[in-house]
Amino acid sequence: MDDKYQGTIVEESLVDNRILNKLKIKSIRITGEENPNNRWHLYRVEIEKNEMDWLKNEIKEGWYMHFWKGEEVIALFKGKMFEFYHDKKESWKKVIDYGLSVGIPREQLDFPKD
Repeated sequence: MDDKYQGTIVEESLVDNRILNKLKIKSIRITGEENPNNRWHLYRVEIEKNEMDWLKNEIKEGWYMHFWKGEEVIALFKGKMFEFYHDKKESWKKVIDYGLSVGIPREQLDFPKD
């Protein structure tokens, strides 16, 4: 059984960007903002579910990341992990409520899969 999930990690969301060395990086993209201080470094990764357990402790407060495999989605916040289904919006409630409680704007809690 394939236990690999896809996702994007924003380097600026990490407590220590050296943890990227432990992950399987598929691609890197840097956003195009004019001011370098406003640019995000986006790492597309392939990750196994068991790697998410330590990764959730490497995220800064007020940030999240999510990974997907088919319709399964796992969202990581600082010290927390939520599992839900992309195609079942009712399963999103707990993760959205938690994200809002830590100051993440509602429009950013959209969990895109691409």
